[in-house]
Amino acid sequence: ASFAEACTIPIDTAKVRLQLQGAAAKGGPKPKYSGMVGTMATVAKEEGVGALWKGITPGIHRQILFGGLRIGLYEPIKNLYVGKDHVGDVPLHLKIAAGMTTGGLGIAVASPTDLVKVRMQAEGKLPAGVPKKYPSAFAAYGIIAKQEGVAALWTGLTPNVARNSVINAAELASYDQVKSSLLAAGMEDGIPTHLLSGLGAGFVATCVGSPVDVVKSRVMGDSAGLYRGFFDCVVKTARNEGVGAFYKGFVPNFGRLGSWNVVMFLTLEQVKKAMRERDL
Repeated sequence: ASFAEACTIPIDTAKVRLQLQGAAAKGGPKPKYSGMVGTMATVAKEEGVGALWKGITPGIHRQILFGGLRIGLYEPIKNLYVGKDHVGDVPLHLKIAAGMTTGGLGIAVASPTDLVKVRMQAEGKLPAGVPKKYPSAFAAYGIIAKQEGVAALWTGLTPNVARNSVINAAELASYDQVKSSLLAAGMEDGIPTHLLSGLGAGFVATCVGSPVDVVKSRVMGDSAGLYRGFFDCVVKTARNEGVGAFYKGFVPNFGRLGSWNVVMFLTLEQVKKAMRERDL
């Protein structure tokens, strides 16, 4: 999960910038960011190529906590739900239930890392002489706790739990289901199967999770107090920008989730294979 994060975070940075870009420019100046490639090019030009990896440190923190819990607990929770006497493939609804459970539990623990990641990614080019608000990930945790209170580290917990429960269920359950279908169709349990299953998981997760992902990014990136919470953000976004705003950044979001799932599941399958070969 950490390796996948490092490979795909430039796309995630573009996604966050697009999602945070509201409708203030409507009827006025042209929006600063346009499209995944355009946004990445603008960020690299104005802030340097390294800015595309803003938030990589809390991103790794997030994957160690959230990724470890959501992936590591998925099989045990799925087996718990299906019962020890079950034989055959696990029903899809129980795969979804297991994914939602581990996604919610994992992000409840890791939410502060997500907050810091979004805050760091949202910080654009600063005027000359103006220091960064968050000089590092570890400093950011302390700054937010000191200025906004410890509870503020869990700002956006509701949309974050909603987003990650839905996306985790979509990713793990759809990967599981697509892989089972491909194996049943005669494909071997190898890299092509894992590649196609990962892409399928990324597409399903993007379609299902984009609306809550937009709300999560906006609530977490809102240090000015524009939104009073999850539902206030939903109402204001829909009223001011239309329902289509909930799919802002869809292309970079799919680019991110699709590539992330491919890298993560390919790596996971290879690690599991190596451990089986060594009887671990």
